[in-house]
Amino acid sequence: MTDSHTPSPGRRGFLRRLFTAGGFAAAAPQSALPQARDAGVSDLSLLPAYTRARNCKSRKQSSFDRTGGNRDYWTIAAGATQAVFEADGPGVMSHIWFTIAARGGDHLKELVLRGYWDGNARPSVETPIGDFFGLNLNSYHIYQSEYLACSPGKSLNCYFAMPYHKSARFTVTNEGRQEVGAFYSNIDYITVPKLPDDALYFHAHYRQSAPCVPAAGDSARLNPDGRQNYVYVETRGRGHLMGVTLGVLQNADGWWGEGDEMIFVDDEAKPAMTGTGSEDYFLGSWDFGGRDGAEPFAHAMYGAPLIVNAERTGGRYCCYRWHGDNPVTFERYLKHTMEHGHANDRGDSFFSVGYWYQATPYTDFPALPPLAARIPRVRTA
Repeated sequence: MTDSHTPSPGRRGFLRRLFTAGGFAAAAPQSALPQARDAGVSDLSLLPAYTRARNCKSRKQSSFDRTGGNRDYWTIAAGATQAVFEADGPGVMSHIWFTIAARGGDHLKELVLRGYWDGNARPSVETPIGDFFGLNLNSYHIYQSEYLACSPGKSLNCYFAMPYHKSARFTVTNEGRQEVGAFYSNIDYITVPKLPDDALYFHAHYRQSAPCVPAAGDSARLNPDGRQNYVYVETRGRGHLMGVTLGVLQNADGWWGEGDEMIFVDDEAKPAMTGTGSEDYFLGSWDFGGRDGAEPFAHAMYGAPLIVNAERTGGRYCCYRWHGDNPVTFERYLKHTMEHGHANDRGDSFFSVGYWYQATPYTDFPALPPLAARIPRVRTA
């Protein structure tokens, strides 16, 4: 179900560009340059970033036992909020790791992760914790991708770089009725003298339609403008889209993924990009193998690591697609959508998170659906 791969230069490249643009890489002394040339080194830029001195400080915030004991976790009471990261000054969160022991079987939907940039009262990251890590259907499955992963032992990992100019705060809120007995956390970050002026803020937002509402009449045959499409992301400002995770719970037999993605860029009236099918957007093909031949897969930039009961009522799919090779840029407006079935003719349940960067922290999100509505249930009406 997993696919080992050599990590792409995406994250390393981000930090290398960050250090270069902000002047954080220590320049080689002038006296050393002739010696380097004499030694046959013609271009010091060929050196990997990890061989160069850096003007930053590596740091970690974790749930370690402050008494020096071995109780290296937090308990989170029902209704309580636990701060998992708080920092002032410019920096970059580089890695998040969580693992959770909870009585409630729905804790992946009950726990809500929120992230706040530069002292904003409203979050720029708001999503159930399982959905944030690509576990959109309230259950664990093992997979590896470029930015998110779930490992044996139910450990959750995120490698999105998250710069902040003034401050950062992340919290976890337990919206369930039972205490979370052990929430383990390790968050790696760096502090820097100054970020480049064009360093963007990370965003992640949860949405769902449970179920999607099928189109009626002529709308069920043709859909040129995408008005009734499922919406992953809608935001205003300047930035770029990094990708989505999607969980699909089938409410009827048949193939759910005949819909096309439609991405609106700086024009709310018509899509700038239109694809050829949902499985094509997630870089699979032919229904991921069909009713009796579908196989889960997980690669660096795309995957469907969970496929259960394919093309049947109650069928479950978790998919992801990253645009790290070519982020979808926008200057004023972005809306990323997808048809639910051809021309929106199906009523399956969709649960998703969109991930993107933009120049100013964006917080104008639709309200998070209540917990009861977030739990995936087959709805055959």
